[in-house]
Amino acid sequence: MKVEMNLVDKSNNTVQAPSNGESENISASTLSSLFASKDRDYLLASSTGSDQQVKISDLEGMVIGIYFSANWFPPCRNFNRVLIGVYEQLKSNGSNFEIVFVSSDEDLDAFNRYRQSMPWLSIPFSDLETKKALNKKYEVESIPCLVILQPEDTKGDATFYDGVELVYRNGVDAFPFTKEKLEELRREEKRKHDSQTVTSLLTNPDRDYLLDKTITRKVPVDSLIGKTIGLYLSAQWCLPCVEFTPKLVSIYQKIKQILEEKYGEGFEIVFVSNDRDHNSFESYFGTMPWLALPFGDPTVRSLAKYFDVQWIPCLIIIGPDGKTVTKQGRNLINLYHENAYPFTDTKVESLEKEIEEEAKSLPRSEYHAGHRHELTLVSEGSGGGPFICCDCDEQGSGWAYQCLECGYEVHPRCIRAVTPRSSIEDR
Repeated sequence: MKVEMNLVDKSNNTVQAPSNGESENISASTLSSLFASKDRDYLLASSTGSDQQVKISDLEGMVIGIYFSANWFPPCRNFNRVLIGVYEQLKSNGSNFEIVFVSSDEDLDAFNRYRQSMPWLSIPFSDLETKKALNKKYEVESIPCLVILQPEDTKGDATFYDGVELVYRNGVDAFPFTKEKLEELRREEKRKHDSQTVTSLLTNPDRDYLLDKTITRKVPVDSLIGKTIGLYLSAQWCLPCVEFTPKLVSIYQKIKQILEEKYGEGFEIVFVSNDRDHNSFESYFGTMPWLALPFGDPTVRSLAKYFDVQWIPCLIIIGPDGKTVTKQGRNLINLYHENAYPFTDTKVESLEKEIEEEAKSLPRSEYHAGHRHELTLVSEGSGGGPFICCDCDEQGSGWAYQCLECGYEVHPRCIRAVTPRSSIEDR
């Protein structure tokens, strides 16, 4: 998703643009210094009229988004679709919002093709100096990037550099991108999380059930109340998802087996599909022993937004009280397998202490059958940290055997100790 969304305020009143006569807006000269060149005082209008021009001075008094993007980069194309929806909704409600596209495309044809979908303004592709100056001024290190300028911010104190995240997370609700508005959104988000329940997360006005593995039987969402729940955001087209799912199935079955004798405890997983069509959903869900939201259900998108899911696979753990335990369920499964249950901070701290105790008895260095150099035991405080084990390809954290020459790392449990000579020969 990496996987990876009217202009009205809360009282449904249209938000009005500030009056140029009553407030100190960013001046036309300042806008000109940003977007103009020595022989150009205009921007290109939307692609429906490629020869049309809009005076830069017409942007005075507007909230402006400077949009750094390129057609060749898939994350840009994905965000572009989201941004178009937000832009068109804001404009239809009379907002004082405009976007200026700064292209990182490789040639004029690519620039023009990309602009075909864009309803906003653009810096001409040929104006390399202005594009370079904007990239430098706003320290653009990656794309897509959306920088938000406020009309009354003459010193740049209210400039937001994380417009992409704001749009992904809040859509049109983020407008007008002021500190006050974003603080209001944070308070609202906290209120939702504080009042969160399994029912509020997984139902909507048209549906109060989930699907079991037959895809035909409906399971009431209320039957999950009091259980630990894993929300599994995944898709068949995603290779890391396909690789992680069998592991999760195995751990799920082990946890269920362990809990069979513990009255009152329960664990369930709900598949939240990001598949591209219903056939892919059915095929992929057929490999899973748990429940699922119906394909294409609007709750799928709302959960991704609510939990700010940036990539898949993602396993979000909900506790028996309906509150979020962790968004790092996948990492905990990789690190601790079935021992990670119930995924709480207390449990993780206990597991970390166990690993610390076990590490005291480990050799300080080893030769591993899969590597030619000597490996040194390191901890997070002595050069270690999060890593991907080069032997089993699972995530690791804390203690590891690390090659100080080339960075090769393995879990202590993955070490196959050998003599130096046999290590080299095996390699």
